[in-house]
Amino acid sequence: MNNFVVRTITGVLFVAIVVTCFLKPLAMVCLFALVTGLSIWEFTGLVNQRENVKVNRFISTVAGVYLFLAFAGWCMQVVPSAAFVPYLITVVYLFVSEIYQKNEDAINDWAYTMLSQMYVALPFACINMLAFRSMEGETIYGLLLPLSIFVFLWCNDTGAYISGSLLGKHKLFPRVSPAKSWEGSIGGGIIVCLIAWLMSYIDHNNVLESFGATPTGLSTLQWIGLGLVVVFFGTWGDLVESLFKRTLGVKDSGNILPGHGGMLDRFDSSLMAIPAAVVYVMSVTM
Repeated sequence: MNNFVVRTITGVLFVAIVVTCFLKPLAMVCLFALVTGLSIWEFTGLVNQRENVKVNRFISTVAGVYLFLAFAGWCMQVVPSAAFVPYLITVVYLFVSEIYQKNEDAINDWAYTMLSQMYVALPFACINMLAFRSMEGETIYGLLLPLSIFVFLWCNDTGAYISGSLLGKHKLFPRVSPAKSWEGSIGGGIIVCLIAWLMSYIDHNNVLESFGATPTGLSTLQWIGLGLVVVFFGTWGDLVESLFKRTLGVKDSGNILPGHGGMLDRFDSSLMAIPAAVVYVMSVTM
């Protein structure tokens, strides 16, 4: 089976699984808890290949998954804020344990350990803040906002690829990602604006109400603004991961997804886009 067919099959299954998971809150929490764990395991495995770096992969991964689940429980109002205490204790342990490890460069270990939490775990945990909202003391699950982040990212990638292939002449960041162009980025942004308008129509007319799509409270202009925020920060997220891999000298972050690389390769854009979307939505709906 050639690489194109493998990539296509994997891509279709990937999109189907991500979209389907948002239909049920428990499925969403379970899937992204798994994605968080796999991504941190992948990240720590890569940085441990660097000289004088010895990150505790197991504890870092467990801590990241726990942070995601604590966020989910807190956003659903089923656990108190005290649920974050074990996570904080684990972070303290990861710092203090270096005293007894006798590793050559403790600062590197601390830096990469915390980077796994700030760069991977926290952004994924923030998706719960888009999915669960408190209204009049009741927690409401809505699939439109978290799903829209990935729809925008996918449409941006598709639009950027098509525009870049047809019109791309001016490189965006040749040092980090030679294939990206300004024309591609602009084309992707235009496509996302159109999709954002469509999402606002779906939102305002309750088109997906039967699937659990509760109203978001965003106007059409605010939906377009959200789309542009995702485009900007998603592009930066992609470039950040490209720089990360280029620095490590690897082509893909992993091989868990045939033809598509690893988890970080598939979710790199969302690691910047999700937190940015949370800040944006909270700012315009306050």
